[in-house]
Amino acid sequence: MKTWFAKLAAGLTLLAATSGLALAQAGDPAAAKPAAPPAVQSMSNIESDDILYMKQNQAERTQVQPGNLAPVYRQVKEGGEHYSSLPALEAGVLIQPKAQFPGQARATTAGEAWRLYRNGPLTTYGGWLIIVAVLGITAFYFAVGTIKLKSGRTGRLIERFTSLERITHWTVAISFLTLAFTGLLMLFGKYIVLPVFGHTVFGWLAYACKNIHNFVGPVFTVSIIVMFAIFVKDNFPGKGDLQWLKNLGGARGHASAGRFNAGEKLWFWGGMVFLGLIVSASGFVLDMLVPGILYTRGNMQIAHVIHLVAAVLVFSASLAHIYIGTLGMEGAYKAMKTGYVDDAWAKEHHDLWYADIESGKIPRVRTPEETEKAGTPIKAV
Repeated sequence: MKTWFAKLAAGLTLLAATSGLALAQAGDPAAAKPAAPPAVQSMSNIESDDILYMKQNQAERTQVQPGNLAPVYRQVKEGGEHYSSLPALEAGVLIQPKAQFPGQARATTAGEAWRLYRNGPLTTYGGWLIIVAVLGITAFYFAVGTIKLKSGRTGRLIERFTSLERITHWTVAISFLTLAFTGLLMLFGKYIVLPVFGHTVFGWLAYACKNIHNFVGPVFTVSIIVMFAIFVKDNFPGKGDLQWLKNLGGARGHASAGRFNAGEKLWFWGGMVFLGLIVSASGFVLDMLVPGILYTRGNMQIAHVIHLVAAVLVFSASLAHIYIGTLGMEGAYKAMKTGYVDDAWAKEHHDLWYADIESGKIPRVRTPEETEKAGTPIKAV
């Protein structure tokens, strides 16, 4: 019985609902029509979700999508200064604003722009410049060889460099080569050392090179200042310099020169003074030793680019100077090692300087305690 009454009640309820719907349609013609499908918007008028999200502010985004912080990070990427409880400079700037270095196709965040510039054109072109310099010197050596003395040694000596001059020169040379080795390893090490020895060895080696580089840098700077004070008087443009350049240093005939020839003077002013001071100044900024400068990430990145460019240029140019002073010319290395050169060497390579010595304008031996060495034969090298 209960089951039968339940079925009856369900049937009456369904009948009542159907009757009510029919009456409603009879009273409202519009209701009798089937519902129209929603209008389809043109796809060209529909903005993408990303565009809609960009137009939403963070308050709206928080209500619709709690936890989505995309607008916050977009503001961070703009490089603005935000609140930070840390007292450090730029503590409120998590990501630098956009920047674009020369030659880059588009702007990106400054840190990424600097990284791409350092690992891209600076490393590539710098590396090729060094390789070309090495290959050029090697080709010159095999084509020309060591420049020998045309006449035999006389056995008479001239004091070309005093002890102070040689100590200063070797201080500059050793500190420069130390900086060059450590700098090259930091710049190219991940392409050469890292694949061979692995991350651990390269990491420790790069860390050691960085600290050595930082501490040797000031030694180099002080030594080139002392060197400038000692040698500047003999490196001003003088008689014979223009002709020396025209004759390509003797490749197109004899080239007269004073104590230093035009090539040495160009190296003195262009390499040691100009590029040397640029490398030193930018290195001091990177070491944070210059007062009155805001050591922001942007300033440090610019200083690094300047430092790297000047360092690669001065190192490439120094290879020619090192070559001439060692393998390239007979007697040149011994002059800086012992301080003395033979009369024949002075007459062939620096005839104007030798003439001043012969006339008594310049003393043959400038260190009083070394006077007895004049005229003493030396062993040929």
